[in-house]
Amino acid sequence: MQKIGIICAGGEELKPLLPHIESVVVTEKAMLKFYEGTINGVSIVALYSGVCKVNAAIATQILIDTYCVDSIINAGTAGGMDKSINLLDTVISTQTAYHDVDDGVLTEFHPWMSSIYFDADKNLLNIAKVISEKNKKIYLGRMVTGEKFIEDNMRDVINKKYLPLSVDMETASIAHVCYANKIPFISIRSITDTATHSGKENFDKNCEQASIVTKDIVLDFLKELYYSCGK
Repeated sequence: MQKIGIICAGGEELKPLLPHIESVVVTEKAMLKFYEGTINGVSIVALYSGVCKVNAAIATQILIDTYCVDSIINAGTAGGMDKSINLLDTVISTQTAYHDVDDGVLTEFHPWMSSIYFDADKNLLNIAKVISEKNKKIYLGRMVTGEKFIEDNMRDVINKKYLPLSVDMETASIAHVCYANKIPFISIRSITDTATHSGKENFDKNCEQASIVTKDIVLDFLKELYYSCGK
């Protein structure tokens, strides 16, 4: 059975998952707390990394090097970008990209990608498709990442270039580290704010409930992963 790393950006996003971790052992490294145990029969290591790309990248590399995870799930909240996405819907990544990094940085330099998009792992995406068929509020599609809370003045520019379903501050950096290490990755994020319900006040208002929604989907995902691996 695989060992799965689960990265949340903030403590409020991780909090709903913690009671579900059985036989938990807490260790610390690089000023981060790592919670090791099992959820639904799957070995996991979970943490919150702190907000922003660098913090998320640090946590990802530690999960790979120190805890030897086989796959990584990014779980948490996001802003809705596409008009079809509503508050407390959930987006699961098919692709992710940076919206605040020049395109040539990834294609002309390390890791010399053929495009600016990091693809979700096919096997993890197949599991996502199974659980999405049972939940009409789950959408599979593109996420974008950048270190700025997106409000109305930037939304149209990002939508025009990337056509994303959601936006956040960490997903692409986690995908980037996973890509360089050849580690399967997928992101699961529920929506706190949209063009209709924009602004940080909506994020603050909806973060707790969106984190609970994501927690439920991550639990379903791990359960499906457990059975797909033949226990």
